[in-house]
Amino acid sequence: MRGTVDSKTSAAANRRWWDADAEDYHQTHGEFLGAGSESGDFVWCPEGLREEDVHLLGDVTGKAVLEIGCGSAPCSRWLTGQGAHAVGLDLSRQMLRRGQTAMAGGGPQAPLVQAGAEQLPFGDGVFDLVCSAFGAVPFVADSAAVMTEVARVLKPGGKWVFSVNHPMRWMFPDDPGPAGLTVMLSYFDRTPYVETEADGTVTYVEHHRTVGDRIREIRGAGLILEDLIEPEWPEGFEREWGQWSPLRGQHFPGTAIFCCRKPDPDS
Repeated sequence: MRGTVDSKTSAAANRRWWDADAEDYHQTHGEFLGAGSESGDFVWCPEGLREEDVHLLGDVTGKAVLEIGCGSAPCSRWLTGQGAHAVGLDLSRQMLRRGQTAMAGGGPQAPLVQAGAEQLPFGDGVFDLVCSAFGAVPFVADSAAVMTEVARVLKPGGKWVFSVNHPMRWMFPDDPGPAGLTVMLSYFDRTPYVETEADGTVTYVEHHRTVGDRIREIRGAGLILEDLIEPEWPEGFEREWGQWSPLRGQHFPGTAIFCCRKPDPDS
């Protein structure tokens, strides 16, 4: 269904959802994400774009890095292994527990924090980099607040890079096959997608913003948008992930990666 959902309801529903789905999610996607690997991995999107190859964050050695919506924190663990001082933040306790289990066997260690992204539990100007790979941003009612909070915790000159479902995907059914090539919804309808139980309890929420909305949120937080990356589907890559598939990837992007920077008045 579609309906208005506030921040509190959205957060509570998505916390329960990801707690309940943690095991199934990792059985389906864990290997691809490197979640079970001792060293972790940093995968930006279902198209398989890896930070190891694209270096969107630049040299992370010695940098203080916050990952928002870290899940079981394979990205934070990978960043730590590259010499960063990474911290992973997520709303779901069960996802974080999977990260703790992965780190218990050794390998890079990253502190994990359970909290929401609309109010980050950190001081001002403490991180060199903030990143999010499909975490938090599409699942909060007030994503503009996330941008403002990221700007607050970033040091001047710091980077904010985040990947989300490409906004144009909102128009199409959540289907990797031919049915997923037909426009069904208005791109301009920002009404959240909501799943409920029979008694009306909200169990899952996802929020839509247009490309223009995202840019205005970024600029409204005082950040500079330096690049917008729309990964193409890799040749010969046959893996499906929900709505992502080779068929749809031939025709339109599934992911948008926003690369932003906090201005440094002294530079």
